[in-house]
Amino acid sequence: MSKIQLLDSRLANQIAAGEVVERPASVLKELLENALDAGSESISVDVEQGGVKLLRVRDNGSGIERDDLPLALSRHATSKIRGLDDLEAIGTLGFRGEALAAISSVSRLSLASNVEGEPEGWQVTVEGRDMAPSVSPAGHPRGTTVTMRDLFFNTPARRRFLRTEKTEFNHLEEVFRRIALSEFNTAFRLTHNQKVIHQLPAGLDDTLRAARVAKLCGKGFIEQAVPVDVERDGLRLHGWMGLPTFSRSQADLQYFYVNGRVIRDKVVSHAVRQAYSDVLYHGRHPAYVLFLELDPAMVDVNVHPTKHEVRFREQRMVHGFLYSSLHRVIAGVRPGQELAGSVADEGGPAAGMDAAMAPSQGNMSLTSPTGSGGSLSHPPGQAYPSTGGGVFGYGQGARQADAYGALVRGHVGESAPAVMPPANENETVPPLGYAVAQLHGIFILAENEQGMVVVDMHAAHERITYERLKQSWAEDKVRSQPLLVPVSLAVSSREADFAEQQPEVFSRLGFVVQRAGPETLVVREVPALLRNGDSESMVRDVLSDLLAEGSSERIAQKLDELLSTMACHGSVRANRRLTIAEMNALLRDMEATERSGQCNHGRPTWTQMSIKDLDRLFMRGQ
Repeated sequence: MSKIQLLDSRLANQIAAGEVVERPASVLKELLENALDAGSESISVDVEQGGVKLLRVRDNGSGIERDDLPLALSRHATSKIRGLDDLEAIGTLGFRGEALAAISSVSRLSLASNVEGEPEGWQVTVEGRDMAPSVSPAGHPRGTTVTMRDLFFNTPARRRFLRTEKTEFNHLEEVFRRIALSEFNTAFRLTHNQKVIHQLPAGLDDTLRAARVAKLCGKGFIEQAVPVDVERDGLRLHGWMGLPTFSRSQADLQYFYVNGRVIRDKVVSHAVRQAYSDVLYHGRHPAYVLFLELDPAMVDVNVHPTKHEVRFREQRMVHGFLYSSLHRVIAGVRPGQELAGSVADEGGPAAGMDAAMAPSQGNMSLTSPTGSGGSLSHPPGQAYPSTGGGVFGYGQGARQADAYGALVRGHVGESAPAVMPPANENETVPPLGYAVAQLHGIFILAENEQGMVVVDMHAAHERITYERLKQSWAEDKVRSQPLLVPVSLAVSSREADFAEQQPEVFSRLGFVVQRAGPETLVVREVPALLRNGDSESMVRDVLSDLLAEGSSERIAQKLDELLSTMACHGSVRANRRLTIAEMNALLRDMEATERSGQCNHGRPTWTQMSIKDLDRLFMRGQ
């Protein structure tokens, strides 16, 4: 083995470049972060051949003084930290001082800059193999321009790993998108081969910010997103989270920022996934643009060479804050609530949505409980005005179902009052309107002020039942209802042993199950909310889930799935004919129930077609 010796600076920088510079997109990330750290109000990016031939970033930030220009290209030279205390509370995007040195070692790099009050600027130039920088005067306004040419011209082996121009530009544009979403107060411009791709003015108000998000993430996202702004215990979370109905087949529209830095973190991912846990269809992914602000001392950003990962000093607190904030926002999304900051196109369903899960709920305005000005147009749980006639023409025979009790109990109160549309235009029409008819025993057709509403009655009832079961469980009030005729089940001896050994688990869920033989169980009581459900199938599925989890601790963790299974069995089934009163009772309960836009499996429960949609469909006015 040869003797130990120090590497020369060029070789050391090229080794470091292996961590910092993977492709043109990596270079852009470092240069944009430097420009933002310099306090720039405007940043322009010019790219040729996907960034391989040319990548230029120009800003109007604070600039670099002449004497510091050669030093800026040295390894581990930075103006952003001075000592260990600074490293433990980093407030800038960059801090290691190795990016420019790494980039200059594998490209032809020039850096021109000027500071406030200087009559002229200066430029430093470096070319990969020759690491000696040369400084010369340059006409340049206040700010900095970094120009990189011919990436990997001196390392052909690494250049061969680059992809096509289109692929490299797609990666570069994604980096541009992430950075442009992180700093709304800065204007951004991107050109590729002399063609303007993005021109983003500074977002100084909510409208311009929402317009930037729509431009970078798609109009469909902002139309189907809920604004978030929650602050507690020194933490602030704000941004936009997509409605569950705007889910994606891939996790390709998820942007999370910590103090302005886009990151990927297991704690964050788990908290977001939990918040969406029972409103997303299997295998789907939520969409969001969210910003977390906290004391820089509470997060360590120096844990990965690319700075994409962070470590929170109080992981449990951050996880709990994220989960509870997002969970409440999703829970508060109900029909009829106003979407603050929406730029929705009133003409129809959101454009650009993932087609597999895109109901046309875009015309219904929605918001989170944390937003301002959003409230139900009529208090939930109260009866809407009744009349003897109206445009629907039901007559007075329609009877009001007692909230949801009628559907669960299987009958309608004989003396219940009618639920009819308003007698005059001054009276309020509920968000989901009034039922008109039932279609094929599956869908409810209703009319509201916007147009036509179609509701999947089983999916909607399932969500309502599920939310009530969760609430009853949380309040320790899952009430049981004795069965007039106990149900006998033939089970395996293992299942019978489990039911006998852990009766308290079943009792907590609202069941009374007793062993009647080596392989026989008798169900004597079921949850009152699910009295009309399929008791035998319900108990079998719950028993199967309990056995699969094995312990009461795991059962507690999987409780929502258990309650979801119970709710599915206890919901009104397809092909059951409902009266107009029962249908209206369902609509009113949907308006008052959390997460009523999706069933327990993530499927949408209702969709809206506006009058404009219907006019377009039938080419009226064309």
